[in-house]
Amino acid sequence: MLKARIVTALILASGLLAALFLLPRLGTVAVFIAVLSVAAWEWAGLLKAGGRERKLFGLATAMLCAAIYASGMTTALLVALWAAAVVFWLLLVPLWFRCRWALHADTMGFLVGWLLLIPSWAGMVTLHERSPWLLLAALALIWVADIAAYFSGRAFGRHKLAPSISPGKTWEGAAGAAVAVLAYVVAVGSVTGQLRLLTAPQVLIAALALVLLTAVSILGDLFESLAKRQAGLKDSSALLPGHGGVLDRIDSLTSALPLFGLAALLLA
Repeated sequence: MLKARIVTALILASGLLAALFLLPRLGTVAVFIAVLSVAAWEWAGLLKAGGRERKLFGLATAMLCAAIYASGMTTALLVALWAAAVVFWLLLVPLWFRCRWALHADTMGFLVGWLLLIPSWAGMVTLHERSPWLLLAALALIWVADIAAYFSGRAFGRHKLAPSISPGKTWEGAAGAAVAVLAYVVAVGSVTGQLRLLTAPQVLIAALALVLLTAVSILGDLFESLAKRQAGLKDSSALLPGHGGVLDRIDSLTSALPLFGLAALLLA
C-alpha cells in the first residue's frame, strides 16, 4: 500500500507540474476541467446516483466549466461564484454539521456538488492565469496544512475535533496545521522579499487571514468526510491507488480555493 501511495503521488505531482508549466493555457484549463469532471462523477457516487446519472453529472459539470470559461470569466461572475462559496463554507456548513442533513441524488445534492466544485475550479483557473507559481504556492499551502495536521494530530492529538464525522482529526492537529501554514508563508515571504514590504498591522491581518484559511480548508475535509460517512464509503472512489479518489485529494481545496480567488482579486 505504501509503495502504491508513493508511486501514485509521484505521478500526480509530475502531471500537475506538467499541466501548470508546460501546457498552453487552454491545455491547462482542459486538464482542470477533466479533473473536476471526475470529481463530479465521484460526488454523484457519494449521492448514491446510478451509473448513468454519475456520467451525466460529470459531463454536465465539464460543459458548465467550459461555458463559464468561454464566457470570459468576468469579475462579476467570479465574485458571485466565490461569494456563494464563502457563504456556504462559513455559514451553512457549520450548521450542516450540527443538523446532519442527508444528501441524496436529487436537485439539491447535485447543486451542492456544483457549489463545492465550480468555485474551486474557477479559483484554480484564475490563479494560474495570474501566475502558475501563484497557484502552486496556494496548493502547497493547503498541502502543508494537511500534512501538518496529520502529523501533529498523531503526535499530540488528545482532543477530538469532530469525532462523529472524522474520528482521527483533533484540535491539536488543527493547531499544528495553522502553525505550519504561518511558518510556510513566512519562509516563502522571506525568500521572495515580500515579507519586508508589509507593515506590522498588515502582518497581523495576514496572519489572521491565514488561520481562517486553514480553518476553512479543514471544513472542506470534514464536509467530504461527512458525505462519505453518510454514503457508507471509505473513499470517494478507487481511481488513485493508495489515495482513494480525486475528491479525497482535493477536499480541502474545494473550500480554500474560493478564498484564494477572492484574495487575488482584492489584492490585484
